[in-house]
Amino acid sequence: MTAAMITLIVVIGLAVLLVFFVIGQYNGLVRGRNGYRNAFAQIDVQLKRRHDLIPNLVETAKAYMSHERETLEAVISARNMAESARTKVAADPNSAAGMQALAQAEQGLGGVLGRLFALSEAYPDLKANQTMMQLSEELTTTENKVSFARQAYNDSVMKFNNAREVFPSNIVAGAFNFTAAVPFEVSDASERDAVKVQF
Repeated sequence: MTAAMITLIVVIGLAVLLVFFVIGQYNGLVRGRNGYRNAFAQIDVQLKRRHDLIPNLVETAKAYMSHERETLEAVISARNMAESARTKVAADPNSAAGMQALAQAEQGLGGVLGRLFALSEAYPDLKANQTMMQLSEELTTTENKVSFARQAYNDSVMKFNNAREVFPSNIVAGAFNFTAAVPFEVSDASERDAVKVQF
């Protein structure tokens, strides 16, 4: 074998190794992106459940809290805003603006729900209502699931973003336009705790 042939074989071998390396890095980034998208889908399921419970809660409370119409309408309005934001983010979980809008809508919903539960303390018959107690238990459970799903999502986002930013996968991420994933962050310390539901 001549030196030119050996050089050619070495160059071809290095090129093949480089191709396999890039493929491996690319596939790892795709798996990470799919992981955080799946984790957001879990949040989406729990938020949808939360949003579906709220109209039933309001309908049950309406019979007892006829003088609190403004609060009940505020709850439904906040629920509708949160549902709209959830739908938009579900279509594109990588939208920073959408994720921020969702976090703000959920924070607003949590605030008006807290106000509804505080007002309900003045209505003993409502507190004793079996449907209201069941709905509040389901809502509490759902709030806990939302918190766990949000934590899992943010962990997946961090893992993906780390993989995207470290050398040498950052070269592959840049070449194939893998953008940073957006965490689902709570913008207010009061929202860090689940809505307290007590009847």
